[in-house]
Amino acid sequence: MKDPNGRPPKRLLEDPYNRRINYLRISVTDRCNLRCIYCTPAGRIEKLAHGEILSHEENLRIARTGVSLGIDKIRVTGGEPFVRKGIDSFLEKLAAIDGLRDLSLTTNGILLSRHIDRLMDIGIRRLNISLDTLNPEKYHRITGQDGFDRVWRGILTAMEKGFSPIKINVVALAGINDDELADLAALSLKYPLHVRFIEQMDCFGAAAQCAGRPALTETGIRKAISGIGDLVACDRSIPGNGPASRFRIRQAFGEAAGGSPRKAPGEIGFISPVSHHFCSRCNRLRLTADGRLRSCLLSGATIDIRGPLRSGADDAELAEIIVRAVEKKPREQEEAGRKTDCGAKMYAIGG
Repeated sequence: MKDPNGRPPKRLLEDPYNRRINYLRISVTDRCNLRCIYCTPAGRIEKLAHGEILSHEENLRIARTGVSLGIDKIRVTGGEPFVRKGIDSFLEKLAAIDGLRDLSLTTNGILLSRHIDRLMDIGIRRLNISLDTLNPEKYHRITGQDGFDRVWRGILTAMEKGFSPIKINVVALAGINDDELADLAALSLKYPLHVRFIEQMDCFGAAAQCAGRPALTETGIRKAISGIGDLVACDRSIPGNGPASRFRIRQAFGEAAGGSPRKAPGEIGFISPVSHHFCSRCNRLRLTADGRLRSCLLSGATIDIRGPLRSGADDAELAEIIVRAVEKKPREQEEAGRKTDCGAKMYAIGG
């Protein structure tokens, strides 16, 4: 059976638990220009050799194969994507894949201003930007670099140019940034930003400043931001929720001029992999920088696709490898909420 254009129908990816897998996260590098304390362990970091990292052409071929199987959403991650040479050209080619509905990017924002016009030309509008504090000195402490002003300038520029949604990823860190979570949440009152609070996962290794501290769960985060107003749940039927529970702040609701309702321009979201698992809604597959497919962030099980690709596998064989990775997707986190061996470091997976 073929579609009206004469092409064979797509094989829709579905795991053994009837979850439709339509989202691929591609980590284009394990390198980063920051050393965030919750992501990067202290000491010397072993990086992948150049030959171990998938080329842009290899990533594109895997992406095209995935789209032929029903993948229609791709997010490019790192490390930090903008440290990868040729990233803009790669994104342009990725955006041109027929059948890809949604292309987005996760960045720490340090180099965003340099690339933002090209992103606009390519057609990328969805950005996730990491920002764990509004204090420049604390930013330096968390990331190892004096870069707050560059990141904030990139965020403001992205808003001015019409990127939307812009999601601000905030990892909640007990004893480090928990005293300003309310200030970060309040950004949604002033700007059309989607502030996402993320529970820290301790299974990927962390620097000494972060390791050993009690995890700040969604309950603690909600308590920390409670003073700025009640949360009103967003409509979950609207596409784009992902794993986040989404809200707007009631304090921003009221009667504007003329009696029309007024609401906050931005949103608050909670991503709670430790305290509130979202395995039942998981629709994603990850491709690591060294060419391994990972069907669960917290599972050490991966499937090599780089080896077969470089050994001459045709598109049908690559498709079978992707299908096999989806078939191995676990029902839920094997050791939910506890420290476990995830088989890699967060900076090497891409989040």
